[in-house]
Parts: sequence; C-alpha cells; structure tokens
Amino acid sequence: MTDTTLNQTPRGSRLHIAIFGRRNVGKSSLINALTNQDIAIVSDVPGTTTDPVYKSMEILPIGPVVIIDTAGIDDVGELGRLRIEKALGVLNKTDLMLLVVDPAASAGRFEEEVIEKARENKVPVIIVFNKTDLRPQFSTEEVFPGSGLPVVGVSALTRQGIDELKMAIIREAPKDFMNPTILGDLISPGDTVVLVVPIDLAAPKGRLILPQVQTIRDILDHDAMAYVVKERELKGALAKLKDKPRLVVTDSQAFLKVAADTPKDVPMTSFSILFARHKGDLATLVEGAKAIENLSPGDRVLVSEACTHHRVEDDIGTVKIPRWLNQLVGGPLDYTWVSGLELPEDLSGYRLIIHCGACMINRKEMLHRLMVAKHAGVPVVNYGVLIAYVMGILERTLRPFPEVAEAMEDNS
Repeated sequence: MTDTTLNQTPRGSRLHIAIFGRRNVGKSSLINALTNQDIAIVSDVPGTTTDPVYKSMEILPIGPVVIIDTAGIDDVGELGRLRIEKALGVLNKTDLMLLVVDPAASAGRFEEEVIEKARENKVPVIIVFNKTDLRPQFSTEEVFPGSGLPVVGVSALTRQGIDELKMAIIREAPKDFMNPTILGDLISPGDTVVLVVPIDLAAPKGRLILPQVQTIRDILDHDAMAYVVKERELKGALAKLKDKPRLVVTDSQAFLKVAADTPKDVPMTSFSILFARHKGDLATLVEGAKAIENLSPGDRVLVSEACTHHRVEDDIGTVKIPRWLNQLVGGPLDYTWVSGLELPEDLSGYRLIIHCGACMINRKEMLHRLMVAKHAGVPVVNYGVLIAYVMGILERTLRPFPEVAEAMEDNS
C-alpha cells in the first residue's frame, strides 16, 4: 500500500523524535514497535547504529514523524566519542527525546549528561524503561529519582506499554504540534475549491464558523481560489465554472444534496472530515464509524463536545445524530452528553464515543482523547464521519484521502 501522507508531508513539518540510550538497550526494537513495522535494523551486536539516522515514517495515531536513531551514548574510544557528539548535535532539531533505559544496566552519568543537554536545548524528555518482559516489576522512582521526568515501561519485544508510550508522546509534544495544513496537500496553486456553507439556525449571525474560516485561509495560503456558496446555489455555481473544481467541501448537514449535485468525477468531502484528519486521526475515526454496525438498542453511547454552545431546536448532537442512529440500529440507544475539556474517567460502559469536530481544541488534546478511548477499548467517531456513514456516502467522502480509503479496504 502506498502511503500518500508520507510522500506529501515534508520533513520540516513532521514531529522530530530522537531516540537516545546506551548501546544495545533496544532503541531500534523500540522504533519497530512504535511503527508496528520492521524498519530499523535490530542486532545483539553493540554499536549497530553509528551516525544519526533520520527515518520519515507514520506513527498511528500521532501522524507523520521523523525518528532520529542515534549511536549509543556509552560508545567507546575516539570514534565513539565523535559518534556521541554527532548524536548530541541532533538535539537542536529535536522536538522530543525518548531516553531508553535497560533494566540490566543502572542509569548513571551517560543518561544524566544527555538529560542535561536536552534541558539546555529545551527538549522535553520521556524515560522509556525497556524490556519490562524481563523485569515486569519496576518502580519509576528507581529511574532518576526526583527528576520529575515522565517514565513509561515498555517491552519492545512483546509491544506491551507501546500505547502508553504513544499517550506520553502526545502529552509531552510541543503545544503547536499538529498537521501542517487542512487541505493544502490536496490542491495546487490556481485550483478552485467550492465551499458549501448552509446558512441556517445553527449558523452564527453575521459570521462563518471557525472551521469554514480556517479552511478559506488555508486555500488562500496555498494560492488557490475559494468559491463559497449555499447548498441550493451549488448546482448553478458548478455550471458557471469554466473548469471543474479540484474539490467540493460541504457542511456535513448538507451532505445528501451536495452529493447529488456534485458530479461523480469531482472529489467531495466535508469540513468535519478535513478537520478529523487535521486535528486527529481520520483512519481511527472511520474505524469508529464501522463499529456502528455492532450497536444494538439500549447500548450506551457517549456524545462528547469540546465546547459549550447554545443549542438550537434541531441540534446536531442532541437531536439529529441520536435520531439517525436510533433508526439505523432499530431502537433507542442510551445516550450520555458531556461538554468541556475532559472525557469521563470511566469509559468502560460505552460501546461508542461520538465526538464533535474539535474546532475548539488543538490536535494534541484530540489525539490524547483518541488514545484514552483506545486504551479503554471504546471506538470513536466524529460528527462528520458519522453523518457520512449513516447517509451511505462515507466511501465517496474518503476518495480525496486514498491512504485512508486503502487502509479501510485492507482492514475490511
């Protein structure tokens, strides 16, 4: 399967994660566990990695990253000293450091020096206590007691603790860590993008909602043209265009009319699906939509909105979505609605989480929520992906994102 995202995301726009540790602590094995692929060479011979190696890759659900695999910080001899200097030199381009510690070797001056260098460069550090399959019981206080650094126990061999490590990466990553563009990678300079913006009771008086404004700005930033219409004007607008638009983007609530009025050979998606990719992980949310097939009347469903707002008579989260889902599963589901910046602590009783479009939270927070739900074993879908699913047009709305469409086919 070709990973379109990897081909399109430039290295400079990726989260840079440097892996440090002594020789043979399992740095390369950890890379393979994080990516769920055999990318890095694993060997029992100390010093397999010499100069820093930069690997552009995808870590789900974190997204595009650059992993920097470094030489052992305990390398020996004059050549070893030069390798260590090169390794430390990568800290000026690192967003986050993973310092891997082996339970068979007590941490000492090598690790302390690396941590001090990271602090000088203002690089956050996560201590990764590897090989917990050999030592399942360990105390975080025995690894740099009193340092205040986050410590995660993992086994790169069995992949136990890898989800917890991903959650720690999301927590410790820079606050502005997010996908670099909303749709800029889907368009070229001079392209026309038609935006369908219904003006109804839910629309704020005198202005557009935030995702619509941000999408227009992203189109302009990429030297393309935004053509904004209401849903009843779409058909006429398309007929007036000399060339077909590169993309049609609609509010989810106008999906069926927009799908009917947009020619099949013109890519179409929604603001909510664009933001599912921009602020979270689209593949995870599509998997959540597929979990709707397993719902039965009476199942508990959590509807989570990241902000509070005035609800209109036919509100999307409290009225429309429950109505559509109840019809689809053949009876009423048991809904719980929450608003604000935190998910409930206990998610174990829910069969599905339905999340808003996340326009008021950053990508870091949304990814954290996805990981919390995954850890609890509860699938997550967002409003736009769910609406496309219940209306039977999810496959069409995913065509602009071939990497997600292919992944869904592989998993079906």
